Amino acid sequence: MMMTPPTIAHNQIASNLERLLNDALARHAPAWMAAQRPGLDLGTGDFRPEPDVGVIDADYDPGQRFVDKAYLLAEVISDTDEVIVPGTDRRWIEVKRELYRAHPQCLAVLVIAQARMEVMLELRGSGGWTSISLEAGDELSLPTFGLVCGVADLYERTPVPRN
Repeated sequence: MMMTPPTIAHNQIASNLERLLNDALARHAPAWMAAQRPGLDLGTGDFRPEPDVGVIDADYDPGQRFVDKAYLLAEVISDTDEVIVPGTDRRWIEVKRELYRAHPQCLAVLVIAQARMEVMLELRGSGGWTSISLEAGDELSLPTFGLVCGVADLYERTPVPRN
């Protein structure tokens, strides 16, 4: 059975974010690394999500598939993220966001549109979570991870229109 793969634009956005984060982390927090599709074992039953990009500990075993700590979790929105979770009235992306935000080590959640330059950035602070909506001309700033870049940088080498 063939599973439908993500779009090329989806993969390119995830690759761009991974590269930008790894470049920043190498300078700012070398004990962490960005990885695409790390398996998350968050102790929440059988559901083990694979975010498109996660910042995890750089010290891992060669055969390791899952991590139990992630510091940043990012999803590039796919059609499947818009599907309603069976038995609920909530979309998959809402369930993932809630799960990521409940993870004690997670400091940032990014939800990235793939068809337009739009990023929902959620940051954990001392007073809880804050949400910021970013568009094409905005700056994405993640001081904990040493990253400052333009939202447009996430969409490099994609056909997404530059507004």
